[in-house]
Amino acid sequence: MGEAPDWLALLAIHTERFGDIVRDAEVDAPVPSCPGWSLRDLVVHLGGVHQWAAHAVLDGNPHLRPEPPAGTGRHELTTWYRRHASHLVEVLTSTAADAPAWTLDDRHPTAAFWRRRQVHETVMHVWDADHALGQRRPIDPPLAWDGVLEVRDVIYPRQVRLGRVQPLARSVHLVATDVSGDAVLGDGEVVVLQGGAEVLLRLLWHRADLGVHVSDPHARTLLSGAITP
Repeated sequence: MGEAPDWLALLAIHTERFGDIVRDAEVDAPVPSCPGWSLRDLVVHLGGVHQWAAHAVLDGNPHLRPEPPAGTGRHELTTWYRRHASHLVEVLTSTAADAPAWTLDDRHPTAAFWRRRQVHETVMHVWDADHALGQRRPIDPPLAWDGVLEVRDVIYPRQVRLGRVQPLARSVHLVATDVSGDAVLGDGEVVVLQGGAEVLLRLLWHRADLGVHVSDPHARTLLSGAITP
Protein backbone atom coordinates (compact mmCIF):
# COMPACT_ATOMS: atom_id res chain seq x y z
CA MET A 1 0.00 0.00 0.00
CA GLY A 2 3.01 2.27 -0.25
CA GLU A 3 3.49 4.28 2.94
CA ALA A 4 1.99 2.85 6.10
CA PRO A 5 -1.78 3.41 6.28
CA ASP A 6 -3.31 5.44 9.06
CA TRP A 7 -5.05 2.46 10.58
CA LEU A 8 -6.72 4.46 13.35
CA ALA A 9 -8.27 6.87 10.86
CA LEU A 10 -9.41 3.97 8.68
CA LEU A 11 -10.91 2.20 11.68
CA ALA A 12 -12.87 5.30 12.66
CA ILE A 13 -14.12 5.74 9.09
CA HIS A 14 -15.25 2.15 8.57
CA THR A 15 -16.81 1.61 11.98
CA GLU A 16 -18.77 4.82 11.45
CA ARG A 17 -19.86 3.57 8.06
CA PHE A 18 -21.02 0.26 9.53
CA GLY A 19 -22.98 2.09 12.20
CA ASP A 20 -24.66 4.21 9.52
CA ILE A 21 -25.67 1.08 7.62
CA VAL A 22 -27.25 -0.44 10.72
CA ARG A 23 -29.03 2.81 11.57
CA ASP A 24 -30.76 2.89 8.19
CA ALA A 25 -31.23 -0.83 7.46
CA GLU A 26 -33.78 -3.54 8.05
CA VAL A 27 -31.94 -5.62 10.66
CA ASP A 28 -33.90 -8.77 9.81
CA ALA A 29 -32.42 -8.77 6.30
CA PRO A 30 -30.50 -11.98 5.54
CA VAL A 31 -26.77 -11.76 4.89
CA PRO A 32 -26.04 -14.10 1.95
CA SER A 33 -22.27 -14.02 2.47
CA CYS A 34 -22.75 -15.24 6.07
CA PRO A 35 -25.21 -18.13 5.59
CA GLY A 36 -27.88 -18.31 8.25
CA TRP A 37 -27.19 -14.83 9.57
CA SER A 38 -29.36 -11.75 9.54
CA LEU A 39 -27.96 -8.23 9.63
CA ARG A 40 -28.76 -8.29 13.35
CA ASP A 41 -26.46 -11.30 13.80
CA LEU A 42 -23.74 -9.51 11.85
CA VAL A 43 -23.99 -6.45 14.12
CA VAL A 44 -23.79 -8.58 17.27
CA HIS A 45 -20.79 -10.42 15.86
CA LEU A 46 -18.82 -7.32 14.88
CA GLY A 47 -19.63 -5.46 18.08
CA GLY A 48 -18.50 -8.51 20.04
CA VAL A 49 -15.25 -8.72 18.08
CA HIS A 50 -14.57 -5.05 18.83
CA GLN A 51 -15.04 -5.76 22.53
CA TRP A 52 -12.76 -8.78 22.31
CA ALA A 53 -10.00 -6.84 20.57
CA ALA A 54 -10.15 -4.01 23.10
CA HIS A 55 -9.94 -6.56 25.92
CA ALA A 56 -6.94 -8.24 24.25
CA VAL A 57 -5.13 -4.90 24.35
CA LEU A 58 -6.17 -3.80 27.83
CA ASP A 59 -6.03 -7.16 29.63
CA GLY A 60 -3.55 -9.06 27.50
CA ASN A 61 -5.65 -12.18 27.01
CA PRO A 62 -8.50 -13.44 24.80
CA HIS A 63 -10.78 -14.47 27.67
CA LEU A 64 -13.81 -12.24 27.33
CA ARG A 65 -17.50 -12.91 27.06
CA PRO A 66 -18.77 -9.89 25.11
CA GLU A 67 -21.63 -7.83 26.46
CA PRO A 68 -24.72 -8.44 24.31
CA PRO A 69 -27.01 -5.61 23.19
CA ALA A 70 -29.85 -4.70 25.50
CA GLY A 71 -32.39 -4.98 22.70
CA THR A 72 -32.73 -6.31 19.17
CA GLY A 73 -34.26 -3.30 17.45
CA ARG A 74 -32.40 -1.11 15.00
CA HIS A 75 -31.98 1.77 17.44
CA GLU A 76 -30.71 -0.43 20.28
CA LEU A 77 -28.30 -2.26 17.97
CA THR A 78 -26.97 0.95 16.47
CA THR A 79 -26.40 2.54 19.88
CA TRP A 80 -24.75 -0.60 21.22
CA TYR A 81 -22.52 -1.04 18.18
CA ARG A 82 -21.39 2.58 18.11
CA ARG A 83 -20.53 2.48 21.81
CA HIS A 84 -18.26 -0.52 21.48
CA ALA A 85 -16.73 0.64 18.20
CA SER A 86 -15.93 4.01 19.76
CA HIS A 87 -14.43 2.30 22.78
CA LEU A 88 -12.18 0.21 20.55
CA VAL A 89 -11.01 3.29 18.65
CA GLU A 90 -10.34 5.07 21.96
CA VAL A 91 -8.38 2.12 23.35
CA LEU A 92 -6.23 1.77 20.25
CA THR A 93 -5.69 5.53 20.00
CA SER A 94 -4.62 5.89 23.63
CA THR A 95 -2.42 2.79 23.62
CA ALA A 96 1.07 2.98 22.13
CA ALA A 97 1.44 0.94 18.97
CA ASP A 98 4.27 -1.08 20.53
CA ALA A 99 2.45 -1.72 23.81
CA PRO A 100 2.15 -5.44 24.61
CA ALA A 101 -1.14 -7.14 23.74
CA TRP A 102 -2.50 -10.61 23.18
CA THR A 103 -2.88 -11.14 19.43
CA LEU A 104 -3.58 -13.83 16.87
CA ASP A 105 0.09 -13.84 15.91
CA ASP A 106 2.79 -14.55 18.50
CA ARG A 107 5.34 -12.80 16.29
CA HIS A 108 3.48 -9.49 16.65
CA PRO A 109 2.18 -9.27 20.26
CA THR A 110 1.48 -5.53 20.27
CA ALA A 111 -1.47 -3.19 20.05
CA ALA A 112 -0.48 -2.26 16.49
CA PHE A 113 -1.65 -5.71 15.37
CA TRP A 114 -5.24 -4.89 16.32
CA ARG A 115 -5.25 -1.57 14.49
CA ARG A 116 -4.76 -3.36 11.19
CA ARG A 117 -6.79 -6.48 12.03
CA GLN A 118 -9.86 -4.54 13.14
CA VAL A 119 -9.81 -2.41 10.01
CA HIS A 120 -9.87 -5.52 7.84
CA GLU A 121 -12.51 -7.17 10.03
CA THR A 122 -14.74 -4.11 9.75
CA VAL A 123 -14.18 -3.56 6.04
CA MET A 124 -15.21 -7.13 5.24
CA HIS A 125 -18.34 -6.90 7.35
CA VAL A 126 -19.23 -3.55 5.81
CA TRP A 127 -19.07 -5.38 2.50
CA ASP A 128 -21.30 -8.13 3.94
CA ALA A 129 -23.87 -5.58 5.05
CA ASP A 130 -23.78 -3.66 1.79
CA HIS A 131 -24.15 -6.90 -0.17
CA ALA A 132 -27.10 -7.95 1.98
CA LEU A 133 -28.83 -4.65 1.19
CA GLY A 134 -28.16 -4.83 -2.54
CA GLN A 135 -25.47 -2.17 -2.53
CA ARG A 136 -22.25 -2.51 -4.51
CA ARG A 137 -19.63 -0.29 -2.95
CA PRO A 138 -16.10 -1.46 -3.80
CA ILE A 139 -13.25 -2.01 -1.37
CA ASP A 140 -10.29 0.26 -2.03
CA PRO A 141 -7.81 -1.90 -4.03
CA PRO A 142 -4.66 -1.08 -1.99
CA LEU A 143 -6.56 -1.80 1.23
CA ALA A 144 -7.96 -5.01 -0.23
CA TRP A 145 -4.47 -6.08 -1.25
CA ASP A 146 -3.18 -5.49 2.27
CA GLY A 147 -5.99 -7.77 3.40
CA VAL A 148 -4.67 -10.45 1.03
CA LEU A 149 -1.22 -10.07 2.59
CA GLU A 150 -2.73 -10.37 6.06
CA VAL A 151 -4.33 -13.67 5.06
CA ARG A 152 -0.99 -14.91 3.73
CA ASP A 153 1.05 -13.80 6.73
CA VAL A 154 -1.36 -14.20 9.66
CA ILE A 155 -4.75 -15.77 9.01
CA TYR A 156 -3.86 -18.81 6.88
CA PRO A 157 -0.80 -19.77 8.99
CA ARG A 158 -2.99 -19.57 12.10
CA GLN A 159 -5.63 -21.81 10.53
CA VAL A 160 -2.92 -24.39 9.83
CA ARG A 161 -1.41 -23.99 13.29
CA LEU A 162 -4.78 -24.56 14.97
CA GLY A 163 -5.48 -27.61 12.81
CA ARG A 164 -8.48 -26.03 11.14
CA VAL A 165 -7.09 -26.75 7.70
CA GLN A 166 -4.31 -28.91 6.31
CA PRO A 167 -1.40 -27.11 4.64
CA LEU A 168 -2.22 -26.44 1.01
CA ALA A 169 -1.23 -29.31 -1.26
CA ARG A 170 -0.06 -26.80 -3.85
CA SER A 171 0.87 -23.15 -3.63
CA VAL A 172 -1.48 -20.45 -4.88
CA HIS A 173 0.28 -17.51 -6.52
CA LEU A 174 -2.08 -14.55 -6.25
CA VAL A 175 -1.41 -11.75 -8.72
CA ALA A 176 -3.37 -8.49 -8.45
CA THR A 177 -4.34 -6.81 -11.70
CA ASP A 178 -5.26 -3.40 -10.28
CA VAL A 179 -2.38 -2.83 -7.83
CA SER A 180 1.27 -3.81 -7.88
CA GLY A 181 1.40 -6.97 -5.84
CA ASP A 182 1.71 -10.73 -5.77
CA ALA A 183 1.60 -13.19 -2.92
CA VAL A 184 2.07 -16.93 -2.52
CA LEU A 185 0.11 -19.13 -0.12
CA GLY A 186 1.43 -22.60 0.58
CA ASP A 187 4.28 -24.62 -0.86
CA GLY A 188 4.78 -26.95 -3.77
CA GLU A 189 3.57 -26.84 -7.34
CA VAL A 190 2.32 -23.37 -8.22
CA VAL A 191 -1.18 -22.49 -9.35
CA VAL A 192 -1.48 -18.89 -10.58
CA LEU A 193 -4.62 -16.86 -9.90
CA GLN A 194 -5.01 -13.33 -11.25
CA GLY A 195 -7.71 -10.82 -10.43
CA GLY A 196 -8.58 -7.50 -8.87
CA ALA A 197 -7.38 -7.12 -5.29
CA GLU A 198 -10.92 -7.04 -3.92
CA VAL A 199 -11.93 -10.20 -5.76
CA LEU A 200 -8.81 -12.01 -4.53
CA LEU A 201 -9.54 -10.90 -0.97
CA ARG A 202 -13.14 -12.00 -1.16
CA LEU A 203 -12.14 -15.35 -2.63
CA LEU A 204 -9.86 -15.95 0.33
CA TRP A 205 -12.66 -15.04 2.75
CA HIS A 206 -15.25 -17.17 0.89
CA ARG A 207 -17.17 -14.16 -0.35
CA ALA A 208 -16.81 -14.60 -4.09
CA ASP A 209 -18.02 -17.37 -6.35
CA LEU A 210 -15.16 -19.74 -7.15
CA GLY A 211 -17.01 -20.98 -10.23
CA VAL A 212 -17.25 -17.45 -11.61
CA HIS A 213 -13.82 -16.09 -10.74
CA VAL A 214 -11.53 -19.14 -10.80
CA SER A 215 -11.20 -21.23 -13.95
CA ASP A 216 -8.43 -23.58 -12.77
CA PRO A 217 -10.00 -26.58 -10.97
CA HIS A 218 -6.90 -27.03 -8.80
CA ALA A 219 -7.14 -23.43 -7.60
CA ARG A 220 -10.85 -23.87 -6.89
CA THR A 221 -10.10 -26.91 -4.74
CA LEU A 222 -7.32 -25.15 -2.85
CA LEU A 223 -9.40 -22.06 -2.12
CA SER A 224 -12.50 -24.02 -1.08
CA GLY A 225 -10.91 -25.04 2.21
CA ALA A 226 -10.78 -23.16 5.51
CA ILE A 227 -7.91 -20.84 4.56
CA THR A 228 -9.76 -18.27 6.64
CA PRO A 229 -12.24 -18.87 9.51
